[in-house]
Amino acid sequence: MGTTAAAGAGTTLTKDRLAEAYRVMRTIRAFEERLHVEYRTGEIPGAVHLYAGQEAIAAGVCAHLGTTDYVGSTHRGHGHAIAKGSDTTAMMLEVYGRAGGLCGGKGGSMHIADPQRGLLGANGIAAGGVPMVCGAGLSARLRGTGQVAVAFLGDGAANQGAFLESLNLAAVWQLPVVFVVEDNGYAQATGTAYHLRGIEVAERARAFGIPARTVDGTDYFAVHDAAAEAVGRARTGGGPTLLEARAMRFFGHMEGWDEQGYRAEDEVDRLRRTQDCLTRFTDRVRTEDLLPAAELARIDEAVLAEIDAAVAAARAAEPPAASELTTDVYTV
Repeated sequence: MGTTAAAGAGTTLTKDRLAEAYRVMRTIRAFEERLHVEYRTGEIPGAVHLYAGQEAIAAGVCAHLGTTDYVGSTHRGHGHAIAKGSDTTAMMLEVYGRAGGLCGGKGGSMHIADPQRGLLGANGIAAGGVPMVCGAGLSARLRGTGQVAVAFLGDGAANQGAFLESLNLAAVWQLPVVFVVEDNGYAQATGTAYHLRGIEVAERARAFGIPARTVDGTDYFAVHDAAAEAVGRARTGGGPTLLEARAMRFFGHMEGWDEQGYRAEDEVDRLRRTQDCLTRFTDRVRTEDLLPAAELARIDEAVLAEIDAAVAAARAAEPPAASELTTDVYTV
């Protein structure tokens, strides 16, 4: 059984690490595809935005993070939570709005948080989590903990003023922060070519003196390599980095709302055939004899059983008690 090295990163992807990477990506995909089905039952409240198609980004970045490192997520945050180690049953309970969810069933899909694993929370505001991550990075720097803070944001959020202000702040204070811009092709229904003009996002970071790199977000190995360098720089006092990862989403902007009339008729089918990060990963590890097919099949079976159990638990659970309405609320 072979191994492969992340070029320039000093990181060897052993069999165990490759198996874990596949488990994370397969879990994200299974979680999202199951939600796509379950949402139609009417049991899931609120807005749900699916991450399928972008799994290699979350998995490749979070592979370099420890439990105490910070992550700021987006409205499309299930993948980040799973990659950071959040429990899928607690996540499913939260999405269903049930007691026992990560936020007591009161946050739902768009506001999942898991502070014990460094997940500062999903955020319904475009770029809303980015300044928070700068705060976490400043805290880590002042305390000398060696922690790293990662801000995930979409291509649409890259046009928000808070993002540019955060780039400047991180550069001035040389914060241990990694900005990960996930360009999934659309800001809601508006294509990147229409809303993201001028210089590319990576060039915007370089204007602040921040190293930046653009990677294929469907290639786990490319993301893993770029993230190793960025996280290593942040952890050793080298300051912030921006990664621009491109991987188009497989579902609409939001469940139950987006009929995707802005996409070409065969676009999603073509993406699934030619730009599926899971297919690209499995093709490579099998071709290069890095992981046996039997191991991949074992992971598939275990993941599907895990998601089945999570859905069953969520369906059986009760909503939060009425007395919980006034808890977790901050007053002056």
